[in-house]
Amino acid sequence: MIANVLSIAGTDPSGGAGIQADIKTFSALGAYSCAAITAVVAQNTCGVRSFVALEPEFVAAQIDAVFEDVRIDTVKVGMIANVGIAEAVADRLRHHNAPNIVLDPVMVAKSGHALLAPEAVAAVRRLLVPLSTLVTPNLPEAAVLLGRDDNWAADTMQSAMPDLLALGSKWVLLKGGHLLASQESTDLLAGPGGVTAFPAPRIETKNDHGTGCTLSSAIAAVLPRFEVPDAVAQAKVYLHAALAASDALDVGEGRGPVHHFHALWPSLQGSCP
Repeated sequence: MIANVLSIAGTDPSGGAGIQADIKTFSALGAYSCAAITAVVAQNTCGVRSFVALEPEFVAAQIDAVFEDVRIDTVKVGMIANVGIAEAVADRLRHHNAPNIVLDPVMVAKSGHALLAPEAVAAVRRLLVPLSTLVTPNLPEAAVLLGRDDNWAADTMQSAMPDLLALGSKWVLLKGGHLLASQESTDLLAGPGGVTAFPAPRIETKNDHGTGCTLSSAIAAVLPRFEVPDAVAQAKVYLHAALAASDALDVGEGRGPVHHFHALWPSLQGSCP
């Protein structure tokens, strides 16, 4: 059975992150995509310019419209924007008893533009993290969730895992890509089975726009078919290949997107099929 996956997130008109990245990832991995938009974002590969958050009631109405008609097997939650939306999303996910919630706590774009109001951090921590099957913070996001300095090393990643789990999710995937001193990018998964490391060689490319969105949505796409550790492993393989193929794209003047359809698009040699 083809999984139906709902993304609750903001937009990216340049197509590399947010709802657009989620839809591409779900589609590439064989899942059917549904979407509820939380914010309309003016951004491109060079950075975020501004965004307009939608009314919480309208975000809730989108979520209700989907759940009242479509069997949803997994929910990926991305950009929340503000307290009102955090409250609305949490309320509707509880109401619909949403399964397999993957929370990517989007706070700051790669350009440095804040995508979550400071006062909303507590709402995300209190309302959405405990609802989640899996939370996927990068190191700066984990520092904000824990209220600690953003001064990470491999050993502090390990020691932070119990504190992150104590926030209430069943599983936590702490992404180590910001530890640039290493030739490997190692993510740590903590849950009922302990802590598992997922190392991967770093790929030298400037086309890494939307990597966080893509990893969390890849996990969401395959989670109905795999246990969490296996879903993370499958998603990591997909993202690594999408990064490795990203230089085949020519999109924008800044940090371009990963190649979501690297395994599906033909080489484009010769005429169109």
